[in-house]
Amino acid sequence: MPAENKTIVFSVLLSFSILQNIFLVLTILQNIMSIKKKFEFIDITTADTAFIAYGKDLNELFANAALAMFEVMIDTKKVDAKVKKEVAVDGNDLQSLLFNWLNKLLVYVDAENLVFSKFDVNVDEKKLKLKAICSGEKINKKKHETRTEVKSCTYHQMKIEKIKSGWKAQVILDI
Repeated sequence: MPAENKTIVFSVLLSFSILQNIFLVLTILQNIMSIKKKFEFIDITTADTAFIAYGKDLNELFANAALAMFEVMIDTKKVDAKVKKEVAVDGNDLQSLLFNWLNKLLVYVDAENLVFSKFDVNVDEKKLKLKAICSGEKINKKKHETRTEVKSCTYHQMKIEKIKSGWKAQVILDI
């Protein structure tokens, strides 16, 4: 085979390799972008507040669900990590685990006037147990704009499902 033909074959193979790498990078970026959104509020009930939380895994899903719930109550960007609380809950399935997790966090709001903005969550899917370190601070009326009081997380229309890019959960909060 003449050198000119070898150069053409090499160029075609190199171009194909570059295209494969570009496709791989685009696929990775698409997956990252689909998980980038932590949560979104949805309008499915007139008297309560609902959201869908997202996560690349269950740990991130449960952390983002907690963040969404606290965002209903307060601007979480203004909550500093001054206090850390260890939280542990268990459940009979993923829905009860999420339900117990969010309602346990509300106990700190009611009993200790604490709000959280950071959640280091570890979900054991097989044992249906959750351990977390939650960081936040006491509500300070001068610093924090309080929003809507959340009474509880509900089971009503709660859904947790595995999706292509990770996990999503739909939650309705009683306000």
